[in-house]
Amino acid sequence: MRTILPRKRFAFPALISIMLMGLGAAARAEDLPSYMEPIGGRTTSSAASIATTDVLALNARMFELYGNAGAVFRQNLMAKHPIILGLFSGAGGRFILYRPGMEPLDAPPVPIAYQLMKSVGHSTMALAEVVMPYLDNTSDTSWRASLLAYRSQMQSALNGLNAADVLGDWQENSRVILQNNIAFMDDCAKNGVITVAAFEDFAKKQAPFLKKNIAWAAQTQVGHWMDVLADWKKQLGSAWDQTYAASNTIYVARQNNVLFSVLAQFFGPDAINSRLVMIETISFTTTPEDMLEALTRIVADRSVGAAFFGNYYLMDYELMGGDARQAVIDESKKRGMTPFLPPAVAFGSHQWPALITPGSGPASLADIK
Repeated sequence: MRTILPRKRFAFPALISIMLMGLGAAARAEDLPSYMEPIGGRTTSSAASIATTDVLALNARMFELYGNAGAVFRQNLMAKHPIILGLFSGAGGRFILYRPGMEPLDAPPVPIAYQLMKSVGHSTMALAEVVMPYLDNTSDTSWRASLLAYRSQMQSALNGLNAADVLGDWQENSRVILQNNIAFMDDCAKNGVITVAAFEDFAKKQAPFLKKNIAWAAQTQVGHWMDVLADWKKQLGSAWDQTYAASNTIYVARQNNVLFSVLAQFFGPDAINSRLVMIETISFTTTPEDMLEALTRIVADRSVGAAFFGNYYLMDYELMGGDARQAVIDESKKRGMTPFLPPAVAFGSHQWPALITPGSGPASLADIK
């Protein structure tokens, strides 16, 4: 029988590197084979640049090690503690309960009425985006095609509204919003121009109906998630006091964040920024996997802060923040400037992770007249 020996395999770029190294540091460019001429040449590196690269490599390597350790930490954390994730979604959110030794439990979604009301409300916002770039511009009617296409969709929604799962005053309010949208679009198309006056009149006309729409949608969303969390808290019993929870938010939704606010009612003030955290992201949605990774890193970093600096919550904050704060004060004084900084907040603060200082002016839609 013929024995077939395994063949060694080399990546092509690695083979070229080996060839170049074998040529010797003393080789001159003109000594290289002709086929090496386009890529041949002598490299130089200073001791300082090599040392800098070697030191910076330590920081790059840290993130890989963080990832490896994080997988172990997450396994340990989830083996001991229930975790609840409140994830933003266009359907009113998604809540997931992770229990030690059990399959994740996905909560039932918010009733479809929420999405229908939100879609109707967003239709007016989207219409504003269609027309606002062209206000009082008689020379540009490029908006017309988009407006008429959207009008067709709007009419289809209005025609089928009776069959949609929306009841009572919600249904009638939605009907009025869609009818007003269509009437405004018809006027714009007929006149061939979108005037500022017409747009402002339309906005004022729609505002009270949109406010009702928003209020009913919020009531539907909050009522649903309060029921879900009340049931989960009952299921977990005494384990609730060992439960962690996190919700995600983009900057614009940080203030009055619905999912975090609902969670806070069941976790209480002392859990905020301890077992209940808000994780800011750069998009409205994120994955459960990313959220679990972020939560694990927060909890794991606390142990590092306690081990090295004697404070469990130190690394929930910018580690250099305190020294940088003093540096800002010192540098500002050098420049004859008055330092402008928020009050120093103790590590482990349980204040809301949002704006909490009272100010003047309206703070909700209900405050705006």
